[in-house]
Amino acid sequence: MSPTALPAPRGRPRSFDRTAALEAAMRVFWQKGYTAASMTDLCEAMGIGSPSLYAAFGSKEQLYAEALRHYAEIGGTQLFQALESAPTAREGIEAFLRFSARSLACPERPLGCMVVLSAVASEGVTGLAELVLEERRQSLHKVQARLQRGIAEGDLPAKTDVKTLARFFVTVQQGMSIQARDGATPEELEAVALTAMKAGPWG
Repeated sequence: MSPTALPAPRGRPRSFDRTAALEAAMRVFWQKGYTAASMTDLCEAMGIGSPSLYAAFGSKEQLYAEALRHYAEIGGTQLFQALESAPTAREGIEAFLRFSARSLACPERPLGCMVVLSAVASEGVTGLAELVLEERRQSLHKVQARLQRGIAEGDLPAKTDVKTLARFFVTVQQGMSIQARDGATPEELEAVALTAMKAGPWG
């Protein structure tokens, strides 16, 4: 995905692990959001000073955008593999929701989905808001495409409203993100996922 143009930072030799620093920044933004994450928070987590941060990543906005893309890449790969590799549409959607339930409430990292939580955190920052919106659209598109494939392969009735059904399942997933932040366990979210599956016209 090509985000709305945020200018590239100027290059300069670095003496730190850029990938590790980006991972640390991602976790800070994931936990605190764009506005609440201060430059002090970011520098401390990344183990670098502000001059190095600006030289390597440009601005706080550019760092956030790169961290969000990094999150989408590492988090989305397994999620959408689970969705797309399942033999039937029903199994794909169930894998999508159950994988989400386990990952969103994983106690070893910040709770919830960074993309969903960023929907509010990035308001008022035009470039970031557009980037977050595009990430959410991509998720909806992938779910809808899997359901459409289900029709083509005979898993779903030909008259299935895949657009509405996709929005339903993505809405459930996004709601689970908020529930995870509020303390829901993986088991509780998996129960939600299984309940949501009853809405599908699986036959």
